[in-house]
Amino acid sequence: MTRVNIGLTLMVGMVLSVMIWKHPPSAWTAMQAFGMCSMIAGFVLWTTARVQLGKSFTVSAQAKQLVTGGLYSRIRNPVYVFGSCVIVGLILVLGRPIFLLIFLVVIPLQIWRARKESSVLEAAFGEEYRKYRAVTWF
Repeated sequence: MTRVNIGLTLMVGMVLSVMIWKHPPSAWTAMQAFGMCSMIAGFVLWTTARVQLGKSFTVSAQAKQLVTGGLYSRIRNPVYVFGSCVIVGLILVLGRPIFLLIFLVVIPLQIWRARKESSVLEAAFGEEYRKYRAVTWF
C-alpha cells in the first residue's frame, strides 16, 4: 500500500471517528447516513481502482500501460468516479449540501482531465484503446 493510500485511509478513519464521537449513528439524519455509505463505498472502490492501476498511476497524463481489468473493465476513470463519491459523501455527512456546488467546478475539471488522458492513451495504444473505450463508461 502506498503512502498516499495509507494517508487517505487514516484521513477517512479520522473523519469517521469524529463523526461517530460527535454524533452517534442513532442521531444521524437520512442524508448523513447516505453520505457515510457513499463515503465508505467510494473510498473502498477508489482504493481498489488505485491498486488495480498499479505503476500506471501518474499525476500527469502518461501512457505507461493500458489497464483494462477489474474496475477498469467497466469504467475508464474509476479513480475520478469513486473519488467523487467520497467527496459527496463527506459533504453530506458534514450536513452541508450547499457545498455540492463545488462539483460545478470539479466535474468539468475531471472531464477535461479524462479527455486529456484519453487522447494520450489513444495516441499510444491506437485501436486497442478505441475498442476499450467503446465498451466502457467515462
